[in-house]
Amino acid sequence: MGRYDKITDAYYQGLMASVGYRRKDIDKPLIGIVNSWNDVNPGHKPFKELAQYVKEGIWAAGGTPAEFGVPAPCDGMSQMLGMQYVLPQRDMIAASAEAMARAHHFDGMVFLCSCDKIVPGMLMCAAALDIPALVLTAGSMIPYQIPGRDHPMATSDLKESIGEVKAGRITQEQFRDYEDHVCYSCGTCSMYGTANTMGVFAEVLGLCPPDSTAMLYCASDKVKQARNVGEKIVELVKKQVNARTFMTRESLENGIRHVSATGGSTNFVMHVMAIAKCAGVSLTLDDFDAIQESVPVVAKMKPSSKYNLWDYYLAGGVRASLNEIRSQLHLDVPMAFGGTMRQLLDSFQGPVDRNVIHTAEDSLYPDGCFTILHGNLAPRGAVVKKSGVDPEMFHHRGPAVVFESEEELMQSFMANKIKPGCVLVIRYEGPKGGPGMREMSIPAATLVGMGLHKSVAMITDGRFSGASRGPCVGHICPEAYEGGPIAAVRDGDMITIDLDKKILELEVPEEEIARRLKEAKAPDHKAPGMLAAYQECVHGADEGALWLYDRKKK
Repeated sequence: MGRYDKITDAYYQGLMASVGYRRKDIDKPLIGIVNSWNDVNPGHKPFKELAQYVKEGIWAAGGTPAEFGVPAPCDGMSQMLGMQYVLPQRDMIAASAEAMARAHHFDGMVFLCSCDKIVPGMLMCAAALDIPALVLTAGSMIPYQIPGRDHPMATSDLKESIGEVKAGRITQEQFRDYEDHVCYSCGTCSMYGTANTMGVFAEVLGLCPPDSTAMLYCASDKVKQARNVGEKIVELVKKQVNARTFMTRESLENGIRHVSATGGSTNFVMHVMAIAKCAGVSLTLDDFDAIQESVPVVAKMKPSSKYNLWDYYLAGGVRASLNEIRSQLHLDVPMAFGGTMRQLLDSFQGPVDRNVIHTAEDSLYPDGCFTILHGNLAPRGAVVKKSGVDPEMFHHRGPAVVFESEEELMQSFMANKIKPGCVLVIRYEGPKGGPGMREMSIPAATLVGMGLHKSVAMITDGRFSGASRGPCVGHICPEAYEGGPIAAVRDGDMITIDLDKKILELEVPEEEIARRLKEAKAPDHKAPGMLAAYQECVHGADEGALWLYDRKKK
């Protein structure tokens, strides 16, 4: 398999023998299993067990498994200062898995991953390595049904309850009960946040078993999928079918269109840019918008509707929603688990719950779930999830209230200082300015919980969570730290947001903006340890916020 030659044969064999591998094992396809298991991330805890079933499949197919670990931070736990470290780890996860694979000369890879930065990081690694590779996600949480509520709750409901308790809509006792029970089991959060958006995206690429992401983590079919993944990766190695076979321009376009059709996370925009770069596919922010803007939105899950991920699975899942947009898909792209996209869709027999998955003719929105905004506040673009915005807020004009950090904004929320009609501006939260491009998920959820999402907009050079809804515009480029116009905004300045015209405008003369930018001084956000390297190397969100995989000279 090319791992060693006659000179190093003895050394390699000796070291492999020391951990229990026999010579005949080394002569088989050696499959690296990248396991992101840990005890503190519910989306990743199931992988300790699932890895064993993947190994069974590899052994049964005539391969040799070799498991190793990588970090897997949970965005939900990594709030405030901890959030600085989450996005940088995406590239670190990719790089550490790549380094291990190259150093040990693995013939193929199985990536066990579920959550927000881990799935895109491992897809980046698969693209960079371009050897046979497959992905397995853990499956979703069991939704929590509270007596008296018409539908089970998910993690996004817990975030929004912060605002509800502050506004007096629920009691402290109810809030504590939500804290204790909403995350009812292991698995990915039962909403269509970034974790599940990226898992479903991997399915559409063909690298992940169909219907695996929305499946409950405890389903017996998950064990069968794990064994199937183990067997299939050995087959791909023997046939020499590499990862980029399933990461072409056409397959990425399929993934983008499906994510748009199902109301995916705004973080997806940044991650797919990064994945495309690693796969050698040219993709700009305007390309992304053009690919998705004509796609009908046929499904919305929490936080944008009452339906959770298990509802989506029972309603027909990925194949059902793909079938509704099949006229816009590249149907002849291959799928790693066999056949083409056309054959995958033809194999679906239904039924489909039309309350959850609409027809294209009865779509929720006719023109995509995302809107890429431009204007003097975002010369290189900004991102908003249109399908999560109340139509009343598609057009909003209001005075700016400026904050230099997420913490400043939350202090104003807690002091009840936010007034209807305004535009909240949170800056110096971009990739360099944070550093780390923190997500404003708690502020966004608090806005909804307090009932202000129909009168108050929020814009930032940071990002939002897949669990966010409401008029939240993120990824503003260039960011304030790099002299972007958002650094020139002052309290009281009028800002216009128009989702139909795709406009984000500061109503201040250009010469005044230029004068203010000359006077602007960035806050001294500390960048200790790895964050210092990240701050120095990272590119803008419009280019995927890459720092280890974008070799373009700064």
